[in-house]
Amino acid sequence: MVMLDVLSNALITIRNAEFRGYSKVVVWPSSKLVGNVLRIMQKYGYVGEVEFIDDGRGGKYVVNLLGRINSIGPVKPRFFIDSRDIPAWEEKYLPARQIGLLFLSTSHGVLSHVDAKEQGLGGVLLAYVY
Repeated sequence: MVMLDVLSNALITIRNAEFRGYSKVVVWPSSKLVGNVLRIMQKYGYVGEVEFIDDGRGGKYVVNLLGRINSIGPVKPRFFIDSRDIPAWEEKYLPARQIGLLFLSTSHGVLSHVDAKEQGLGGVLLAYVY
C-alpha cells in the first residue's frame, strides 16, 4: 500500500472512526505535521488525549475520540492564503462563523486560522475540521 499524503490518511482515518462511533483510533504512519494538527485539535476540544507510540517504524498516534467531529478533511490542492484572505476561506470550508477550524502551515509552525489571524500570518491551507 502506497501512502502519498500522511496528513490526508490521518484525517480520513479519524473521520471514519468518528462516524463508526469508536472511542479510540490508531493513526499511522505518523509525522510531525500530523502531531501538530492533532495537538491543535486537542487544544480546541475536538479530540481527547493524543499519545505517541514509538514502535521503531516511524511511530503512531493513539487518539481518544470525543464524538465532536462532524466533518474533517484535507484541503487539496494546498492553497497559499494571505492573512487578509482567511475570512473568505472560512466561508468556503466552514459551515458558520466561529464554528470549526482551518489549519495553516505558517512560518511560525502549524497554526489554527484563529491564531494565524491574531498574529497576522498567512500560510499554506492544510485541512479543516468542524
